Amino acid sequence: MTSGRGALTALHLFLVWAMTATAVPALGFGLVAAAWGGGAGATVPVLALAAPLMVGLLAMAGLPVKDVVPLCGSVPRRLGWAVLVFVLGTLGVLSGLAAYGGDVHLGSAGTRIALTGVPYAVAAAFFVPGRWVRSGALVVLAAGVVYGGFVGPAQSQRRQHEAEVARYREKPELLYLGAAPPGMHVSRAELGPATFVVDYRPVREGYESGYAGLVVRSSDTPEPRCPEPVDKSVTCTVDVHGEMDMVRAFPDGTREVTLVRRHGKAEVSVASQSVDESGLRRLLDTLHPLSDTELGELMREKKIDHRL
Repeated sequence: MTSGRGALTALHLFLVWAMTATAVPALGFGLVAAAWGGGAGATVPVLALAAPLMVGLLAMAGLPVKDVVPLCGSVPRRLGWAVLVFVLGTLGVLSGLAAYGGDVHLGSAGTRIALTGVPYAVAAAFFVPGRWVRSGALVVLAAGVVYGGFVGPAQSQRRQHEAEVARYREKPELLYLGAAPPGMHVSRAELGPATFVVDYRPVREGYESGYAGLVVRSSDTPEPRCPEPVDKSVTCTVDVHGEMDMVRAFPDGTREVTLVRRHGKAEVSVASQSVDESGLRRLLDTLHPLSDTELGELMREKKIDHRL
């Protein structure tokens, strides 16, 4: 391709990009405004008016290369070329909108507006004779597919994960976990405005029964206190270290053991009818800040929720 033809081709592709980057966003805003005011049916007249206008603008962009691009050599062929570019470019814009709707980052508002003209310029480039122009268009198309289909979604998932982790980390004084009692695992956890609740259930849940609950709550009281008045079925003591031990006896002979102690700025309680006092005390003794690995595993297995 000679330098003169190269300059014409560059001007041609620039005009295609500039016209569509200006007109397509305006068309989009018009469609949104029409749908907002009159519903989906109101967009039909807008499209009926705008589509021929877009084809006409593209046909004008094909004038400089009527001697370079065979499809732009005559008015009828140029109109056919404009329709093809409009259809292919619009498909590219719709693909970009779908990616953006899937939270793929496409830059600032100005960048997104500029990008609307790229699919049309790429479509026009495929009709330009010349290996390098078409190869460049293919590279741009491939880059868009890779970013919109793979890189962008992966980045979006990473941003969403980081944002979710940050939400949990807003309450570091509550995010504590104890080692699961033997034969049990963490089955569910929930972070609330002032509490962090963890449920422990048997690993073979459905085949074995059992439950232990851990609750970490914000508390301004200096040390746990036994409830007053104490029910006859309840025995409650507070030792010299400020740990409360409460046992509730049920008519069927089972017991529910609850241990409560201070932990920094929070109050921590564990309770169970199937785990004895020594097992619950071990759970309290192994209390530790929820690590990034543990939090990531709970999030990955969808075992943790955030309640406002």
